[in-house]
Amino acid sequence: QVQLVESGGGLVQAGGSLRLSCAASGRIFSTYFMGWFRQAPGKEREFVAFSGDSSIYADSVKGRFTISRDNAKNKVSLQMNSLKPEDTAVYYCAAAIPRLGSNNYYYTRSSNYDYWGQGTQVTVSS
Repeated sequence: QVQLVESGGGLVQAGGSLRLSCAASGRIFSTYFMGWFRQAPGKEREFVAFSGDSSIYADSVKGRFTISRDNAKNKVSLQMNSLKPEDTAVYYCAAAIPRLGSNNYYYTRSSNYDYWGQGTQVTVSS
């Protein structure tokens, strides 16, 4: 069992930066693949970034967002730069038990994750 708690959301002007953090419980954090997703009002939850054997990003955030993890601190972070109003959403941290035979793109689908945090709101004003 893994419990995830996000923090770091808030209100920022377009062009600004925020750093989201996700603290995980459990002693085997390092064995999980970690992802960030977001959900804007009236829209489906969408993939943002993934950290597993490598890191992958949604095209909409590539070059602006960076996912990183600190296994010693049971933490995964999302550094968000050059924020745009369209980045406004609730951001969720998620953990997945690695599946044998899966590739990294398997983890761009929210249904393939096992644990979720409660989310943190990010609002980017224009």
